[in-house]
Amino acid sequence: MRTLHVESWGEADAPRAVFLHGITGHGRHAQGLAAGWLAATHRVLAPDLLGHGSSPYEPPWDIGSQLEVIVASVGHEPAAWIGHSYGGRLAFELAARRPELVERLVLLDPAIHLDPAVALHVAEGSRVERSYGSFEEAVEQRYVESALSSAPRVLVEDELREHLVPSEDGRWRYRYSQASVIAAYGEMASQPPPFTEVKAPTLLVLGDRSYLSYDHLLDAHRAAAGDLLEVAVVEGGHTVLWDALEATAAAIARFLAADVS
Repeated sequence: MRTLHVESWGEADAPRAVFLHGITGHGRHAQGLAAGWLAATHRVLAPDLLGHGSSPYEPPWDIGSQLEVIVASVGHEPAAWIGHSYGGRLAFELAARRPELVERLVLLDPAIHLDPAVALHVAEGSRVERSYGSFEEAVEQRYVESALSSAPRVLVEDELREHLVPSEDGRWRYRYSQASVIAAYGEMASQPPPFTEVKAPTLLVLGDRSYLSYDHLLDAHRAAAGDLLEVAVVEGGHTVLWDALEATAAAIARFLAADVS
């Protein structure tokens, strides 16, 4: 069994929260949320997904394989699961497949189901290598590539210092496998479990300027989940932990502290 690299914050015996990052990201994307908001009350675990960061890069990279190695790496104890983008799809799938592991579910601008035409377009674009002449250029381009609207530069720089590395040719590149990213877009275009199969209390956080629309899913999600679903809309784009860290983190902290019995 492969093992993922896992970042962690908080006391070992505290209630558990597992964070799953999005495509091209890594576990340290949870740093602001964990260290600034959740570590006082939770043990936060944030694995690098297969094909990303310091985790194994070899396939398979499908949803089932990702979930199997995630659970093996963070343990089988119940937890709150927090997922951003593709990580949201993974957390949603886990809640449907292994409900005993998911006490609460937080979906941050999730990629639950991409239109196949959109997934193809983005996957084709992901074939182009992302490399930069300097760290500063990479940071500037990240604002363009991720359509960031209000992310503090210091927040983006702090995270990218751990995720961008200089290569032998002098150019800077991210620590992920392009092949795994392309494969993930195919997974996000596959049919997800019905919303009725997810019984965990759920917080859905949406960026009001996100390029990843949830409009085609929201009515069905609300109808299926009823009172189990809480929706929060924050000012920002798709990467809500950069564009709207304080509002997003506050909503998550309130949700995890609330009595949902």
